[in-house]
Amino acid sequence: MKTVLSLLLFCLTSISVFAQEEVYSRKGEAFVYWGYNRSTYTNSDIHFMGKGYDFTLYNVIAKDAPTPFSEVTSTYINPSLLSIPQFNFRGGYFINDHWAISLGWDHMKYVADDWQTVKMTGTISPIVSSPTIIVDPQYVGTSNNTNVVLNPDRFLHLEHTDGFNYAAVELDRYDRLWTAKKAKNLSLDWLVGAGVGAMIPRSDVHLFSVGANHYWNVSGYGASLKAGLRLDFSRRMFFQTDLKGGFSRLNAIPTTGQDGDYAQQSIWWGEFYGVLGYKFGKIKKKK
Repeated sequence: MKTVLSLLLFCLTSISVFAQEEVYSRKGEAFVYWGYNRSTYTNSDIHFMGKGYDFTLYNVIAKDAPTPFSEVTSTYINPSLLSIPQFNFRGGYFINDHWAISLGWDHMKYVADDWQTVKMTGTISPIVSSPTIIVDPQYVGTSNNTNVVLNPDRFLHLEHTDGFNYAAVELDRYDRLWTAKKAKNLSLDWLVGAGVGAMIPRSDVHLFSVGANHYWNVSGYGASLKAGLRLDFSRRMFFQTDLKGGFSRLNAIPTTGQDGDYAQQSIWWGEFYGVLGYKFGKIKKKK
């Protein structure tokens, strides 16, 4: 993941050697887009804290949870269900011909694998939390890099599937790669950008068999770099595909739902998405 971020950083600081003279000015142009993503995550450590316990799980494996393409007609193009798949929504504004600032929502999904074996360090008492929870005896005691199985019924189930939400402001640089000679509205841009924002997950967590699909909350922060291509195929419409890499820190993940019980987690992630967009404002010819 760090290699991906290094590549994106190189792209961000490089000047495109393919850029051509543009046929119109984008200054003042606004845009909005919507599309869908796949995401990937590095293994991460998760720290759990509460009355009677304080422990860390190391190198937890997790995956995304895309909606199957077999549900295209029932989910992806159903207006009432558009927010169910892993989606990207963003609106932006060109402050000059090359630079745009935007605000958007990346709805990724994160699911820690049930039944995986991980290392654990820390302490767990026989009775924890308030109101009290009786812990399965096999998890009680002091652990020091001890193997433990993530049993979803007795120990832990954790996912951010509604979702692993990244609400961010981004600054992007666009450079023209190609314009069709006989169709000036058909063109291709190379773009690079960076973003910062808040993590607003809805976390479904059950710890010691107690928990819930908790409400959305501002759990932390994130930062990202991206690179991609934008194909303008008409005066108003475009298709864009980006590769984005980021880091997120979650400081307040609800677990059992009881006061004082929470978890913390740092996640490196990668995302690939395709979106369909619409341009607003008057398209102005360059002089």
